[in-house]
Amino acid sequence: MVLLATAEDMRAYGTRLATRLRAGDFLVLSGPLGAGKTTLVQGIAEGLKVRGPITSPTFVIARVHPSLRQGPPLVHVDAYRLGGDLEVDDLDLDASLEESITVVEWGEGLVEGLSEDRLEVHLDREAGGDARILTLRGIGSRWADTPSDPAEE
Repeated sequence: MVLLATAEDMRAYGTRLATRLRAGDFLVLSGPLGAGKTTLVQGIAEGLKVRGPITSPTFVIARVHPSLRQGPPLVHVDAYRLGGDLEVDDLDLDASLEESITVVEWGEGLVEGLSEDRLEVHLDREAGGDARILTLRGIGSRWADTPSDPAEE
């Protein structure tokens, strides 16, 4: 569990986390509206050096951000408006999973079947404050030997 006091702290955390990510990584972000999911993705994108801007893809659903330095592209997905497994299948995310870093906002309960290896990131607001609480859970062999907070290693 990590306490992040400001939006800038959230972006900086995402930038540090990006140094641990590689092609094929799959992240599932969950948490209430305004918890900082898109802000975290902005930091990840900055760390990966991909073409932006990074905005919430709620109405577009998915955006591909190519690397500016020969790295993997970032696929940024917002599953908020998706109604179920069939609509997830229509996105064809599994076609680019191996060569991209894929981050899905609002994906909890919808996209876990796309990869046996994933990093689940839950964001919440601190009770009575502006800080955010970030909790990570690594699933599968990719994350088995990773510390509980890969951004801090």
